[in-house]
Amino acid sequence: MAFRQALQLAACGLAGGSAAVLFSAVAVGKQRPGGDAEPRSPELPAWAGDTRSGLGLWDPNWDSIRREPLSLINLRKRNVESGEEELASKLDHYKAKATRHIFLIRHSQYYVDGSLEKDRILTPLGREQAELTGLRLASLGLKFDRIVHSSMTRAVETTDIIGKHLPGVCKVSTDLLREGAPIEPDPPVSHWKPEAVQYYEDGARIEAAFRNYIHRADAKQEEDSYEIFICHANVIRYIVCRALQFPPEGWLRLSLNNGSITHLVIRPNGRVALRTLGDTGFMPPDMITRS
Repeated sequence: MAFRQALQLAACGLAGGSAAVLFSAVAVGKQRPGGDAEPRSPELPAWAGDTRSGLGLWDPNWDSIRREPLSLINLRKRNVESGEEELASKLDHYKAKATRHIFLIRHSQYYVDGSLEKDRILTPLGREQAELTGLRLASLGLKFDRIVHSSMTRAVETTDIIGKHLPGVCKVSTDLLREGAPIEPDPPVSHWKPEAVQYYEDGARIEAAFRNYIHRADAKQEEDSYEIFICHANVIRYIVCRALQFPPEGWLRLSLNNGSITHLVIRPNGRVALRTLGDTGFMPPDMITRS
């Protein structure tokens, strides 16, 4: 229990910054009568939550900072005389009123063989893909509030190109959205096996990004908002699973093209809908890649 609490506190603490934290874990096996440890499947990190016990039931209080109105009110301090009228007033005060539209954009094609991260710049095709993604977003006619992007080179370059088509929209860089290994995938794959510790370093950071950016609107927000997040395939796939309350270890079952658009909608009541996943229908078939 202490280990789970430590992970939860560390992951929550990351939401306010960009530093990665190194975690170590020891797998504990169940003892057989003969004394040998019986192997078992590894537990999910505490910051991922227990996604196996809900049997597909929706948790209305899923937000990382508990935005469900009833959870924000201390019912024991309620004035007995005013009763339901006071409760209704407090609920209205904490209740979200606006819908958040979140557009998750995967960076465009880049040179994967660059020895350093700064050398992994966009290819000529990647730059064309970003132009098309920017044109597509501009064609929607929406008033975008901001662009939040990963600090990695390929995401920064993609942001610069898309930003030209959305003049006046502010851009914010963050380390939280950098690419990484969010959680050990199920089923496992043979062609991609990060070190076990990487799941704890990257996973806590990506979970912190989810808690920091993916939630229902603040009660003070009056109008619907439209936000763009330009980052990476692993980050987007994990965020989609978490937002829909699907088992997060299934993130690798999803596939995203370069420059693709994923559209999440978060209603005032906290319900989440996936409008599009990895849309690249606005690109000619010969320009679609997944590298």
